[in-house]
Amino acid sequence: QVQVVESGGGLVQAGGSLRLSCAASGSILRINAMGWYRQAPGKQREVVASITTGGRTNYADSVKGRFTISRENAENTVYLQMNSLKPEDTAVYYCYVERTGFAASWGQGTQVTVSS
Repeated sequence: QVQVVESGGGLVQAGGSLRLSCAASGSILRINAMGWYRQAPGKQREVVASITTGGRTNYADSVKGRFTISRENAENTVYLQMNSLKPEDTAVYYCYVERTGFAASWGQGTQVTVSS
């Protein structure tokens, strides 16, 4: 079993920045990717960004050029640096961990609120 804990959410004005952190612990063998999803009120959960153990990244079109995902493999920690935040980025952000042969593990979510 993998425990996933996010931190770093909060309230920020439009144009500001936040940095989210996510740490995985427990049965952390065979992790091949970590990333972030978000869910805004009344909307479906959507992928934000992901990063593989090898460092390959993917981003949603809506955050390209503004968000950066990075990872410390030795610490099983992933970060999401969010710059130039917009009100439409307001959502609960969830971290996930992918392991070969297992269902993804999820964190409890952290709220990000961007005021206009």
